[in-house]
Amino acid sequence: MRLQPWTVDEETTVYEHKPWLEVSLQTVRLPSGQLVDDYHKVVTPDFIEVFAVSDDGYVLAEQQYKHGVGEVSLTLPSGNIEHREDPESAARRELLEETGYSASEFRKLGEYVVHGNYGCATAHLFMARGIKKVAEPNSGDLEEMWILKLRADDLKAAVLGGQVKVVTGQQRS
Repeated sequence: MRLQPWTVDEETTVYEHKPWLEVSLQTVRLPSGQLVDDYHKVVTPDFIEVFAVSDDGYVLAEQQYKHGVGEVSLTLPSGNIEHREDPESAARRELLEETGYSASEFRKLGEYVVHGNYGCATAHLFMARGIKKVAEPNSGDLEEMWILKLRADDLKAAVLGGQVKVVTGQQRS
Protein backbone atom coordinates (compact mmCIF):
# COMPACT_ATOMS: atom_id res chain seq x y z
CA MET A 1 0.00 0.00 0.00
CA ARG A 2 1.31 3.46 -0.94
CA LEU A 3 0.90 6.59 1.14
CA GLN A 4 -1.55 8.91 -0.58
CA PRO A 5 -1.41 12.71 -0.72
CA TRP A 6 -4.11 14.87 0.76
CA THR A 7 -6.39 16.81 -1.56
CA VAL A 8 -7.26 20.49 -1.18
CA ASP A 9 -11.02 21.02 -1.44
CA GLU A 10 -10.91 24.77 -0.77
CA GLU A 11 -8.28 27.46 -0.18
CA THR A 12 -8.73 31.06 0.95
CA THR A 13 -5.97 33.64 1.34
CA VAL A 14 -6.26 35.13 4.84
CA TYR A 15 -3.16 37.37 4.78
CA GLU A 16 -0.96 38.60 1.98
CA HIS A 17 2.11 40.86 2.00
CA LYS A 18 3.88 40.00 -1.25
CA PRO A 19 6.58 39.15 -1.94
CA TRP A 20 7.38 38.37 1.69
CA LEU A 21 4.47 36.37 3.07
CA GLU A 22 1.17 34.76 2.14
CA VAL A 23 -1.00 32.76 4.54
CA SER A 24 -3.97 30.72 3.37
CA LEU A 25 -6.57 28.59 5.10
CA GLN A 26 -7.27 25.27 3.43
CA THR A 27 -9.95 22.64 3.71
CA VAL A 28 -8.14 19.37 3.06
CA ARG A 29 -9.41 15.82 2.63
CA LEU A 30 -7.26 13.03 4.03
CA PRO A 31 -6.97 9.68 2.21
CA SER A 32 -9.29 8.23 4.89
CA GLY A 33 -11.98 10.70 3.81
CA GLN A 34 -11.68 12.80 6.97
CA LEU A 35 -12.15 16.52 6.31
CA VAL A 36 -9.88 19.08 8.03
CA ASP A 37 -11.27 22.59 7.61
CA ASP A 38 -8.57 24.65 9.35
CA TYR A 39 -5.24 23.72 7.79
CA HIS A 40 -2.87 26.66 7.28
CA LYS A 41 -0.38 27.03 4.47
CA VAL A 42 2.41 29.63 4.63
CA VAL A 43 4.31 30.83 1.55
CA THR A 44 7.58 32.77 1.79
CA PRO A 45 10.26 33.28 -0.89
CA ASP A 46 12.71 30.50 -1.72
CA PHE A 47 16.25 31.31 -0.65
CA ILE A 48 19.88 30.23 -0.75
CA GLU A 49 22.54 29.61 1.90
CA VAL A 50 26.24 29.51 1.09
CA PHE A 51 28.92 27.57 2.96
CA ALA A 52 31.91 29.57 1.65
CA VAL A 53 35.41 28.20 2.30
CA SER A 54 38.74 29.90 1.61
CA ASP A 55 41.79 28.09 0.22
CA ASP A 56 43.36 28.23 3.69
CA GLY A 57 40.33 26.57 5.32
CA TYR A 58 38.38 29.49 6.76
CA VAL A 59 34.58 29.60 6.57
CA LEU A 60 32.74 32.89 5.99
CA ALA A 61 30.05 33.61 8.56
CA GLU A 62 27.89 36.58 9.46
CA GLN A 63 26.99 37.81 12.90
CA GLN A 64 23.78 39.82 12.98
CA TYR A 65 20.66 40.61 14.96
CA LYS A 66 17.71 38.49 13.77
CA HIS A 67 14.45 40.12 14.83
CA GLY A 68 12.39 36.93 14.44
CA VAL A 69 14.22 35.39 17.41
CA GLY A 70 15.12 38.72 19.05
CA GLU A 71 18.81 37.82 19.34
CA VAL A 72 22.18 38.16 17.67
CA SER A 73 23.01 34.99 15.72
CA LEU A 74 25.85 33.58 13.72
CA THR A 75 24.60 32.71 10.21
CA LEU A 76 25.91 31.75 6.81
CA PRO A 77 25.61 34.16 3.87
CA SER A 78 22.05 33.78 2.61
CA GLY A 79 19.19 35.54 0.92
CA ASN A 80 16.06 35.33 -1.18
CA ILE A 81 16.01 34.14 -4.76
CA GLU A 82 14.72 36.96 -6.97
CA HIS A 83 11.87 36.45 -9.44
CA ARG A 84 13.12 34.37 -12.42
CA GLU A 85 16.59 33.98 -10.89
CA ASP A 86 18.15 30.52 -10.70
CA PRO A 87 19.45 29.39 -7.28
CA GLU A 88 23.15 29.36 -8.22
CA SER A 89 22.97 32.91 -9.59
CA ALA A 90 21.26 33.97 -6.36
CA ALA A 91 24.00 32.28 -4.32
CA ARG A 92 26.72 34.09 -6.29
CA ARG A 93 24.88 37.43 -5.99
CA GLU A 94 24.16 37.12 -2.27
CA LEU A 95 27.72 36.05 -1.42
CA LEU A 96 29.08 39.12 -3.20
CA GLU A 97 26.45 41.56 -1.86
CA GLU A 98 26.62 40.42 1.75
CA THR A 99 30.33 39.69 2.14
CA GLY A 100 32.18 41.28 -0.78
CA TYR A 101 33.56 37.85 -1.74
CA SER A 102 33.32 35.92 -4.98
CA ALA A 103 34.17 32.24 -5.48
CA SER A 104 35.85 30.27 -8.25
CA GLU A 105 33.66 27.21 -7.64
CA PHE A 106 30.03 26.76 -6.60
CA ARG A 107 28.52 23.34 -5.99
CA LYS A 108 24.92 22.70 -4.99
CA LEU A 109 24.73 20.56 -1.85
CA GLY A 110 20.97 20.06 -1.91
CA GLU A 111 17.68 21.66 -1.04
CA TYR A 112 14.91 21.23 1.49
CA VAL A 113 11.49 22.63 2.33
CA VAL A 114 11.82 24.71 5.48
CA HIS A 115 8.64 23.49 7.23
CA GLY A 116 7.07 20.20 6.17
CA ASN A 117 3.61 20.98 7.54
CA TYR A 118 3.16 24.60 6.45
CA GLY A 119 5.26 24.55 3.28
CA CYS A 120 6.97 27.93 3.63
CA ALA A 121 10.00 28.05 1.31
CA THR A 122 12.68 25.91 -0.25
CA ALA A 123 16.25 26.46 0.95
CA HIS A 124 18.97 25.80 -1.65
CA LEU A 125 22.35 25.01 -0.09
CA PHE A 126 25.66 25.72 -1.85
CA MET A 127 29.34 25.13 -1.18
CA ALA A 128 31.58 27.91 -2.49
CA ARG A 129 35.33 27.30 -2.76
CA GLY A 130 38.22 29.50 -3.76
CA ILE A 131 36.68 32.60 -2.22
CA LYS A 132 38.36 35.94 -2.75
CA LYS A 133 37.51 39.42 -1.44
CA VAL A 134 36.69 41.57 -4.48
CA ALA A 135 34.50 44.38 -3.09
CA GLU A 136 33.04 45.87 0.05
CA PRO A 137 29.77 44.32 1.27
CA ASN A 138 26.68 46.12 -0.03
CA SER A 139 23.69 43.99 0.87
CA GLY A 140 21.01 46.62 1.38
CA ASP A 141 19.55 44.41 4.12
CA LEU A 142 17.84 45.83 7.19
CA GLU A 143 20.19 43.85 9.40
CA GLU A 144 23.58 45.30 10.32
CA MET A 145 26.16 42.52 10.19
CA TRP A 146 29.77 41.64 10.85
CA ILE A 147 31.58 39.39 8.38
CA LEU A 148 33.73 36.77 10.11
CA LYS A 149 36.29 34.24 8.88
CA LEU A 150 36.20 31.23 11.19
CA ARG A 151 38.18 28.02 11.30
CA ALA A 152 36.00 24.89 11.14
CA ASP A 153 36.70 24.13 14.82
CA ASP A 154 35.61 27.64 15.83
CA LEU A 155 32.43 27.32 13.78
CA LYS A 156 31.68 23.97 15.42
CA ALA A 157 32.28 25.50 18.87
CA ALA A 158 29.92 28.38 18.01
CA VAL A 159 27.19 25.91 16.98
CA LEU A 160 27.66 23.80 20.12
CA GLY A 161 27.90 26.95 22.26
CA GLY A 162 24.50 28.24 21.18
CA GLN A 163 25.70 31.16 19.04
CA VAL A 164 23.71 29.90 16.04
CA LYS A 165 20.10 30.86 16.81
CA VAL A 166 18.68 30.38 13.30
CA VAL A 167 19.55 27.99 10.49
CA THR A 168 17.62 29.66 7.70
CA GLY A 169 18.65 33.08 6.64
CA GLN A 170 15.87 34.57 4.55
CA GLN A 171 16.40 38.28 4.28
CA ARG A 172 14.00 41.16 4.23
CA SER A 173 15.49 44.07 2.30
